[in-house]
Amino acid sequence: MVCPGSYDPVTNGHVDIITRTAAVFERVVVGVVNNPIRKEKTLFTAEERQGLIEEATAELPNVESRIFSNMLVEFARELGAKAIVKGLRAISDFEYEFEMAQLNRKLDPGIESIYVIASPHYSFLSSTGVKEMATFGGDVSDLVPAPVAAAMAERLGGR
Repeated sequence: MVCPGSYDPVTNGHVDIITRTAAVFERVVVGVVNNPIRKEKTLFTAEERQGLIEEATAELPNVESRIFSNMLVEFARELGAKAIVKGLRAISDFEYEFEMAQLNRKLDPGIESIYVIASPHYSFLSSTGVKEMATFGGDVSDLVPAPVAAAMAERLGGR
């Protein structure tokens, strides 16, 4: 099972989805998109994002992370994954993910798209929002794992 995303940065909402997914699936591979198409420039490199995910999920023995640069369906196929799991926060997420699920199904009908609804206290949370808050000095310590908050403070400290 693959749980893909840019994770720039990984938030507590991401960790919640990954944790809940790990309770259902025997093996969860968190796929870190190397060069996200929908984002111009990432705050953290793919390797840094992978490291932060590994720290955030260290207590989940059936979770691992890998960086990928190819199409998601190809990445899932390489891993032998039969499912792609993503979190949904709002209707706007559904519209985008519905389109992606249909395209992925066309590419490989043997890989299912499964969606986990965000927990209510994370339904507003996005990496973009967290980055904006942190850029302007907002406290994001309750929105991201502690190592992520520290890395963001170091990276954005001068802004």
